[in-house]
Amino acid sequence: MAARVPLDEYALTPGNATPVAPLVSVEGVATARHAGDVYLTDVYLQQLSALSWVTLHLSNHVQFVPADVLTPPGVPTSELAAQGYLQMRDAQLAAEVEAFRTVGWRVPATRVGATLTGVVVPSPASRAKLAVGDVVTAVGGRPVTDACGLVAALHGLAPGSVVRLGVRPVRISSTGVLSWRAVRRVTVTTAPPPAGLASSGCPGVSGPDRSYLGVALEDDVAYRLPARVRIDTANIGGPSAGLAMTLALVDLLSRHSITGGRDVAATGTMAVGGAVGPVGGVAEKAVAVERAGARVFIVPRSEVGAARSGAPGLRVFGVTTLAQALADLRSLGGAAPDPLSAPRTASG
Repeated sequence: MAARVPLDEYALTPGNATPVAPLVSVEGVATARHAGDVYLTDVYLQQLSALSWVTLHLSNHVQFVPADVLTPPGVPTSELAAQGYLQMRDAQLAAEVEAFRTVGWRVPATRVGATLTGVVVPSPASRAKLAVGDVVTAVGGRPVTDACGLVAALHGLAPGSVVRLGVRPVRISSTGVLSWRAVRRVTVTTAPPPAGLASSGCPGVSGPDRSYLGVALEDDVAYRLPARVRIDTANIGGPSAGLAMTLALVDLLSRHSITGGRDVAATGTMAVGGAVGPVGGVAEKAVAVERAGARVFIVPRSEVGAARSGAPGLRVFGVTTLAQALADLRSLGGAAPDPLSAPRTASG
């Protein structure tokens, strides 16, 4: 009975530290494998039952997280898997863009829609069966190119307005691969916004919103990469592998090893532009790194203490940017990025 009673609490426990390069395929430019690997690290996230709560509270290397910390208000934890896979897809894309830019390529970008990152239940969006990962491309026949474009299009509409959206529905495979189908029309009836709804912060959108869909949003951006890249992260969600994937791609695209032949683990979000952001479960990830045999761990600067507490024997570097991570690797004997394929201009 205790095993079947779910709690509103989750546990993070050490997962795996996995070399990234064997997961990557690149078509269109030269690559090389070097001595030393860059490892991504993950954690296991499980909802607790009354029984597992007791068992895990007697275990080492466990972090307990309330359910309401994992999702925004009104967004159910049933969306966690889809959110995690969307975050991984975003992390892969940012890693690819930043890796190519780091070795000298120009990567043009075009905003092409507003991606749903959360759907409040109940809400007009949930009643219209919109889902995490869907991309809104139009409102009332007019193109939407980013999140603020969608907010602006709905901002002044009276509650109860019937709105026709152009939506590219997402399909998420059983292993977490996202793909999008052709645009379809979705009809939504807006609702009055709930009390205390925060301002969108979008430029040119002032005052409270009159209409409400019940979604969280991000820009959908298309990048023109110089090669086709695939990273096999089956069944791994979340954004925390962004830094590791970026470093591994830079190493593959470079003439010499950027790690100096060392095995190096990394965790941290990667933003287009090079910023490295904080992630969860760093102490537990440090345990996985130590178990894998790596001795260097690059983490977001704010989480150096957590990494050292999880595995005091690791050499830990704290960074806030990709450039800092590359500089730290050079201090260990790694080479500066030097592309195997000479970058071409966008026109070729």
